[in-house]
Amino acid sequence: MKRGIKGHWKPGQSGNPAGRPKGIPNPQARLRKMIDAEAIVKKLETAALAGDVQAARTLLERALPVYRATAEPVKVDGIEGADTLTDKARIVLVAVADGRVPPDIGAQLVTAIGTVARVAEVDELLRRIEALENRNESAWTRARAGASPGAARGVPGDLHRGRCR
Repeated sequence: MKRGIKGHWKPGQSGNPAGRPKGIPNPQARLRKMIDAEAIVKKLETAALAGDVQAARTLLERALPVYRATAEPVKVDGIEGADTLTDKARIVLVAVADGRVPPDIGAQLVTAIGTVARVAEVDELLRRIEALENRNESAWTRARAGASPGAARGVPGDLHRGRCR
């Protein structure tokens, strides 16, 4: 068997062409067959019910998924009619202060509003950059066509080039 120039195996070849013979399981599969998982879980359950805290912890950590708290959807009155993100955040804070929205949910909502504000800011910056690039591109196009780059701003060519003072 030969390797390619970079030391990799050539397509269709490997370092072990025969491979693992069929019917021989990998070591993990052999161990799984040897271990009676149901019996172990039943033994842990019996020990946990008898008061073994370590067995109960092991059983709960391994057998049950981790509980994750989930919040119910929250309706904040007046937020749809708010014109600005600042107004929306104020409405959420008032709802928290009045007890209509739990404080942790209110904090998440204000954080989400802040994230929307940052995204909107990036969008605005991109729009401004594109406008500047388009303006510069059109000025350079006119300059190549014979007009001075300052002509787009109403500056005479000689003044723009620094010849007149």
